Amino acid sequence: MLGTDFRTGSPIWIDLGSPDIEGTAAFYGAVFGWRFVSAGPEAGGYGYFQKDGKTVAAAGALTEQGARPAWMTYFRTVDVHSAVGAVTAAGGALRAEPVNLGEAWMAQVTDPQGAQFAVAQSGDGIQLASRDDTLVWVELHTRDPEAAVAFYRGLFGWRSQEMSAPGMTYRVLSVADGDQQEGSFGGVAPLQGGQEEARWVPYFAVADTDATVTVARDNDGTVLMPPADVPGVGRIAWLTDPSGAVFAILRPNPRQA
Repeated sequence: MLGTDFRTGSPIWIDLGSPDIEGTAAFYGAVFGWRFVSAGPEAGGYGYFQKDGKTVAAAGALTEQGARPAWMTYFRTVDVHSAVGAVTAAGGALRAEPVNLGEAWMAQVTDPQGAQFAVAQSGDGIQLASRDDTLVWVELHTRDPEAAVAFYRGLFGWRSQEMSAPGMTYRVLSVADGDQQEGSFGGVAPLQGGQEEARWVPYFAVADTDATVTVARDNDGTVLMPPADVPGVGRIAWLTDPSGAVFAILRPNPRQA
């Protein structure tokens, strides 16, 4: 289960690049009940989404030329510089040079098939996960799932397990150490139904998928995939926020504690 006991390869942080921080804060406040807290005047508009006083995500103004609004998932590494070297050696690309943020290092990269993600050398991250209105899963959609699994295994030591899903083979990802099921945090799926670009998609847990979709639509979000039941997983939907950033929601089955 995706949690806050961060190990090598764990999702440790997630943030959103947005052209409209005020509008973004209003949208996710309506959808998830998040409160946006600025990181301070020196942070250039960057701030934290909080739920029950705990940080669950973050958002900042888009700064990269031609960048589109998108959620970025950060994975924990023991050495950012070595991780960047491994990404580029395997055919990926460096998008933003490693930056030191006090006790943490972070860098933004792209995998060999074009999916963007980030690496973080830190012991701290999001403070709540796998609860309603928090991050519960991350999912890679890519042209060649087998090659993607091999790339990330080399980078983070991830384990994977194949399972049958409607119309595809789905690969469940787990961190390298500990119980494999307990250490699962995400999955890999092939591009389908007109999808053209590889990307990581965050899933946020909700108490009621259909009700959340209605709230998102009422606040100028867009429904990419209407609510649907996935056997053994739960009820999911894909959405975009008003700026076009893609995310998904999931009412897990069975319900998490």
